Amino acid sequence: MIRTDDKYQDIRDAIRDLCSEFPAEYFRKVDEERGYPSEFVKALTDAGWLAALIPEEFGGSGLSLTEASVIMEEINRNGGNSGACHGQMYNMGTLLRHGSEEQKRLYLPKIASGELRLQSMAVTEPTTGTDTTKLKTTAVKKDGRYVVNGQKVWISRVMNSDLMILLARTTPLEEVQRKADGMSIFIVDIKEAMANGMSVRPIPNMVNHETNELFFDNLEIPEENLIGEEGKGFRYILDGLNAERTLIAAECIGDGYWFIDKVTAYVKEREVFGRPIGQNQGVQFPIAKAFINIEAASLMRYEAARLFDEHKACGAQANMAKLLAADASWEAANACLQFHGGFGFANEYDVERKFRETRLYQVAPISTNLIYSFIAEHVLGLPRSF
Repeated sequence: MIRTDDKYQDIRDAIRDLCSEFPAEYFRKVDEERGYPSEFVKALTDAGWLAALIPEEFGGSGLSLTEASVIMEEINRNGGNSGACHGQMYNMGTLLRHGSEEQKRLYLPKIASGELRLQSMAVTEPTTGTDTTKLKTTAVKKDGRYVVNGQKVWISRVMNSDLMILLARTTPLEEVQRKADGMSIFIVDIKEAMANGMSVRPIPNMVNHETNELFFDNLEIPEENLIGEEGKGFRYILDGLNAERTLIAAECIGDGYWFIDKVTAYVKEREVFGRPIGQNQGVQFPIAKAFINIEAASLMRYEAARLFDEHKACGAQANMAKLLAADASWEAANACLQFHGGFGFANEYDVERKFRETRLYQVAPISTNLIYSFIAEHVLGLPRSF
């Protein structure tokens, strides 16, 4: 298969070796039990892969976003689901870029070692969705603490994390000059919060993705848990989205290659009317088209990661990489399911599980239509549509 990235083969080989210890049966069982792949995440953590983006001075590997994207890609290509753990890789970015030296020294080494898991970020709310500047969760400063009230939804991995990044409004919307102002970022001790004003309601879903609705009732957060300056939280969040979207693109690319590998092997062996079905152009062409689109998406992923690593503007490339990769993986998933016929729906073939997992990325972490709007406005110069 075509490869433009042989210089990362050592990373690919290492991830492949680790994943070989967790065969399809392992992930199938986790899925059936609606569980969490704790052993798999621990193995990735112990090997240092989830600390890839943490600088060496804080106990991490100090790798580039490009290398981190290869890690995420290979996890998914080898049958895993990075959605269970990718937050540990990039959520710490807000802390790394905007936290105080004391905060970084306190948290980052423990995050790198796995002693603390920072896998959750609480931004989205039921009534505002992606209209983040309208969020209603408030944090009011009082006697050296912030008192939080409000609600969040679709907050992932809360029950498998120790820490959470929380975005709340510290200045009312009507009192700020720009709607993006007046929001602040906090780091939250989840266990302590659950005992003192935060309640968690799990949301069962089709992907077995641990996600929740959160309710805050006078939750008190110490003043020292504020990250950066009060009122600048929204721009801090935006600062990390390019890394997130580039890594999600890599996961979709990994999924896409998994589907291509799976379906090409199957159609070579499956015989109908005395010939392998892979001999038919009606089967070949959709698979070839999906593969071409995965390869193209991979190149855009590398371009986004390159620009990020060089500290250059990469918003357009990160968004385009995510869109192209999500579409390509979904195209490959459909071909894989279609040409497996009835067996594609059987749990033992794993196609239906991966099919459900990759479908998520048409919606999250940003929907396709919002990417179109971003490109139309910020790249093509068209009028803002919302």
